[in-house]
Amino acid sequence: MRAVRWHGHPNHVTVDTIPKATLFTSEDALIHLTSSAICGSELHVYHGIAGSREPPWTLGHEGVGIVQEVGDAVQIVKPGDRVVVPCIPGDGKLEINPIPSGKVWGYGPDQNGNTDGLQAEYIRVPQADANLIPIPHHPSRELDYLMISDIWATAWTCLDASGFKAGETVAVFGAGPVGLLCAYTALFRGASRVYVVDHVKLRLAKAKELGAIPIDFTKGNAAKQILKIEELGCVNEKLEPQHNAIVNDMIDVTIPGGGIGIIGVYMAESRAPGRPNADEISPTIEFPMTAFWKKSLSMKAAIGNPQLLALQLVKLIKSGRAHPGCVVSSVISIESAPEGYRRFNKHFETKVVIRFPWEEEDWHWKVGEW
Repeated sequence: MRAVRWHGHPNHVTVDTIPKATLFTSEDALIHLTSSAICGSELHVYHGIAGSREPPWTLGHEGVGIVQEVGDAVQIVKPGDRVVVPCIPGDGKLEINPIPSGKVWGYGPDQNGNTDGLQAEYIRVPQADANLIPIPHHPSRELDYLMISDIWATAWTCLDASGFKAGETVAVFGAGPVGLLCAYTALFRGASRVYVVDHVKLRLAKAKELGAIPIDFTKGNAAKQILKIEELGCVNEKLEPQHNAIVNDMIDVTIPGGGIGIIGVYMAESRAPGRPNADEISPTIEFPMTAFWKKSLSMKAAIGNPQLLALQLVKLIKSGRAHPGCVVSSVISIESAPEGYRRFNKHFETKVVIRFPWEEEDWHWKVGEW
């Protein structure tokens, strides 16, 4: 099968032919993927900052597909079912703690116990009944369902972590795919106003298209811009590295008693062949504790867990009310994945989806022109 692979060379991926995935246990399912996507957290691997110690492995942790084969013990899903493959595979055991394990597809054997990723034609999903999310057979909405596998569930979780309530004003720092879906979801859930902070014109234009107020932080401090309008990554406004710049702005702009949700991948690791630039990420940042305390703020970090939100998110898409696929800018073939990574990394795209050619008769979406 064809798969997008990471070999440990920063800013470079390949499309290789590797052995087709097969069932290992009676609780597995084999999924023939119809769509996958390039996620912002994949760029941490692409930059050589995160991932397993030893390459190579297959990339990707967002996917939708059709069940092709199941083990004898699988009872809920069956061949022919359409399913979302969530980004974090569970082990099938009852978890009292709602925080997911941290294992994720596409980050290599240290993170998931194998080299599987979802930017491939097939994937073996362990504990299929516990992990797979059934969806309706509705190919024209596949981009929407694909977002459940990670970024829409993560955006929803971020709002929950902040303590958001309908009618409040929201500021979203960072307009990558998750940030854009944070803005979309906040408006969907009843925010009175949503500000989106970034410096990439394409992203800010998309935020405005979604109904948010774009804030270009290179035009001046983001918090001051927002507060002036309100009148009551991490880089600073000069695009220089400053790991606490966003935290400072979030604390400045949040009203007393307000809340902050953190869903960025703050994952510092040691340097290794699979992550040659890992030491560029600091495990700590300078934190404005006095300002945080004086305003009586709350802050919660969160990891999106699609399985916990699947029922309500699937229903919202099925009803026609939600369209989280609106952040997608290009749909490409797997052979174009290296160029897709390059364009996404350069901020020429808001979200790139890999569409597999075996189901082209259902491909009704606009494909980005490169």
